[in-house]
Amino acid sequence: MDSGWSRRHFVGALGAAAGASALSGCGDGGTAGSTPARPSGSTSPGATASATASAPAAKEPSGPRPLYLGTYTSVEGGGEGIGVTAYDPVSGRITGSGMITGVPDPSYLAVHPDGRTLYAVQERERGAVTAVRTSDREVLGSRATGGAHTCQLAVHPGGRWLLSADYGSGTVAVHPIDASGALGERTALVTHSRPAPGPGQEGPHAHQILTTPDGGHVLAVDLGTDTVYSYRLDQRAGTLTEVARAHTRPGAGPRHLTFHPGGRYAYLACEVDDTVSVCSYDPSSGRLTIGRPQSTGAKADTNYPAQFAVTPDGAYAFLANRGDDTVARYAVEADGARLRLLGTVPSGGEFPRQLALSPDGGLLFTANQRSGTVGVFHVDGRDGGLRRAGEPFPSPVAVCALPL
Repeated sequence: MDSGWSRRHFVGALGAAAGASALSGCGDGGTAGSTPARPSGSTSPGATASATASAPAAKEPSGPRPLYLGTYTSVEGGGEGIGVTAYDPVSGRITGSGMITGVPDPSYLAVHPDGRTLYAVQERERGAVTAVRTSDREVLGSRATGGAHTCQLAVHPGGRWLLSADYGSGTVAVHPIDASGALGERTALVTHSRPAPGPGQEGPHAHQILTTPDGGHVLAVDLGTDTVYSYRLDQRAGTLTEVARAHTRPGAGPRHLTFHPGGRYAYLACEVDDTVSVCSYDPSSGRLTIGRPQSTGAKADTNYPAQFAVTPDGAYAFLANRGDDTVARYAVEADGARLRLLGTVPSGGEFPRQLALSPDGGLLFTANQRSGTVGVFHVDGRDGGLRRAGEPFPSPVAVCALPL
């Protein structure tokens, strides 16, 4: 949800990447690119497979790749629908100005594992989710979520279910996906009624829903109740059964959770108290354990961390800082169990609402809401340094970037 909207209502509001990655983020400060080598203890299945993350891949990317952009259509200066552009995987240059119309307020996007269908939220009072065929950009239809201000969605790894979170009503929903990619009638709607909302928060605010890397559980992050809920999804009936809850400290306002590729740790951005935490995940029980609060690296008096992105090899994590207008860079250590803050770089615009890595991890995209730009950075595989890839790309009220 837009932070200005959320702040008025409680204290006063992509990645997504393609295929499997779409289903799938405090130490001494410093400047980006200042560390000489990969941090020790940052091994992961991807990291141990090669000598360094900067070693050439078996198959270098070639030709332009799709990049979809989310926006708000109902605000002044907003877009007209889902932006359709392309990016060069080598230079990072974004081109094109296509548009998928007929989808109001598509503020968050996700793609089906087979790449043939794009899904968008409709962040409005009557929340909804929409399916779009990528081959010809045909809108396959929309379904009501049963909640208000749908702000985030994700496709279950099996490709049969779409999960969504409604910020305004504090609800999460499930819709079936048929063979064409179109959505069926809702099969589940769960309201986060307990625990009671945190200080200054008038109700629950579900901000994210995602499937754990092992596929065993669905997690829902609720900013209003300061809770991450763990569910089991019945993959035949499409229903959700709660199995565990993890609580932040009161008033933290958890917003977005991103898993390390190893699957046992995840990184939580808390937007109200401007902190992040390392979380451990138990696959057998679905229980998440939230660690101590850590610094976002922000220097601004007011800052709202938005979300993490983690490199495919699990060695580095990046955090979008709204207000500070920076991207914080962390070394990931102890197989995902530790984050060490390395420094920050300007996000390439104002109020970076969301960020996403290209599937190969070579580029980082920042959706800068208030400046209406998408920043692009080259990611140095040796030290996680970020180097700007040309001038930011203009995009009206850019709130989500989805590189495929």
